[in-house]
Amino acid sequence: MTADPRQATGPALVSLAYAGAFVDQLVAGGMRLACICPGSRSTPLALAIAAHPEVRSIPLVDERSAAFFALGAAKATGRPTAVVSTSGTAAANFYPAIVEGLHSHTPLLALTADRPHELRGAGALQAIDQIKLYGSQVKGFVEMAPPDEVNRERYARDVARQGLELALRAPAGPVHFNFPFAEPLVPPAGSTSRVEEARGRPLPVRALELPDSEASELAAAIRKAPRGLIVCGAQEDPGLRESVLQLAQAAGYPILADPLSQVRFGPSGNALIVDSYDLILRSEMVSAGLRPDLVLRFGLTPTSKPLLTYLERHADARQITVNPGGSANDPLRVTRETMAVDPPSFCRSLLRHLDGRPAADAGWLESWRSVSSRCRLVVDAHLAAMTELCEPRVFAELREALAEDVLLFVGNSMPVRDCDAFFAVREPSLRSLGNRGVNGIDGVVSTALGAGAAVDRRVVLVIGDLSFYHDLNGLLAAKLQAIDATVVLLNNDGGGIFHFLPQAEHESVFERYFATPTGLDFAPAVEMYGGVFRRPQTWPQVRAEIDESLRRPGLTVVEIRTDRERNAALHRQIWSAVTEALSAGLPF
Repeated sequence: MTADPRQATGPALVSLAYAGAFVDQLVAGGMRLACICPGSRSTPLALAIAAHPEVRSIPLVDERSAAFFALGAAKATGRPTAVVSTSGTAAANFYPAIVEGLHSHTPLLALTADRPHELRGAGALQAIDQIKLYGSQVKGFVEMAPPDEVNRERYARDVARQGLELALRAPAGPVHFNFPFAEPLVPPAGSTSRVEEARGRPLPVRALELPDSEASELAAAIRKAPRGLIVCGAQEDPGLRESVLQLAQAAGYPILADPLSQVRFGPSGNALIVDSYDLILRSEMVSAGLRPDLVLRFGLTPTSKPLLTYLERHADARQITVNPGGSANDPLRVTRETMAVDPPSFCRSLLRHLDGRPAADAGWLESWRSVSSRCRLVVDAHLAAMTELCEPRVFAELREALAEDVLLFVGNSMPVRDCDAFFAVREPSLRSLGNRGVNGIDGVVSTALGAGAAVDRRVVLVIGDLSFYHDLNGLLAAKLQAIDATVVLLNNDGGGIFHFLPQAEHESVFERYFATPTGLDFAPAVEMYGGVFRRPQTWPQVRAEIDESLRRPGLTVVEIRTDRERNAALHRQIWSAVTEALSAGLPF
């Protein structure tokens, strides 16, 4: 006979009912996936989540990997996603993913079990101070009241509702709930088959609207600024593309679209999108000549350093950041205004006031198109001539290989920069994500797999060898959850990005302390996790292995071995060739 948690008696059943009411409310607010890490103290939460019919519960052994997995799921869906741990250092391992979640505006819910108050500071095992464990890296912290017979359901639901509202309120971000559970933790057998079904309505995420008076004023400013620009940094809302394209069309403004902005790839509006800004803005003449009057900025801080330098150079232009959280995402401090408005809503509000043709400068848009097209011709020619395996050509190959139904996840350091420079506009749509909140190389494998699992699509991860090593144990999720994943592993045996930095000039310490080669062979590790490992030697073999991996279920790692010093030289060759080509006959 199955016990009804609402009528439960006894400490273990009280804790289960308490956790069940809390989980019910999370589901009512939109949670559909939760990662559960093993542990005894978290038993009531684990049982409540595992028993809920509307939650996909994923058991993962390593807390650090699990937190990044849940982060990826929340990134891909926009839904709040939970990760559960027992007490002690287990909970501390959530920290890196929580930091990324705060800075990438991702609604991650950390549910940590804790010792009851009477066991704290008394030498109890697995007991640490978990009060505000994550400090300022969460939007909020709740020390849950101990479960008891009085108003347990009403209290648990109310706290869960408030925490969800905070996690989803712009800017979205992580919230930490700490649960002190006393023993006994395990209820009688047969009492956990069903928790009470969710009641109440999902919590709405309200779009922040641009006041009509401000929309009218800004539309008038756009009419008076014919040389305007739209810059789209990394962000995760696929709905931005259509609205920002319509705004760009009405204003006559080109769009500089980061590959992780959800704007660069799609079937329409490509004539307005500039995809080679990272290359063309390395030219002093181009950066100085393409002087904007007004800049509208969406998403996170752009990846491209030449673009950031360009925005700083033209700090006298009116630069406006649109961010529902109110943050300027502007380390250069050149943004004059920040509008705390939902970006698609912002675009629609402006469009209503741009009913008359603005004084757009057709030559301005054409100048951006001209230099971008000329740049692409130079780059394409250089990449086609690179018969050796090299990093710049990887994203040109992927541009042709990837279908619309895959999810592209791009690692930090060099991969995201090469994606920015070399993954050109294309008509087939492509969802593309990354950990661009704090740009760390840790946890990337787990985040990518969590994103792919949450949307039930094959994930294609492009990652460097150091980042891959950092989160190698994340591959266990691919095996246990049967996730279809293709990992394109760019292995230059170390930190290739440092060859572009001043540290490379200090030869006596560079290789050991900055490049940090490991000399690892990843094939046995991939096979240990049930994956297929391939190491092609030519570009036709690379393309064939990627194509085959997209049809093969499960995990495939395609390793492309390159040389760090040669990689730096090839990048500089392309930069020089582009600058030289653009200096002859600039259209301004």
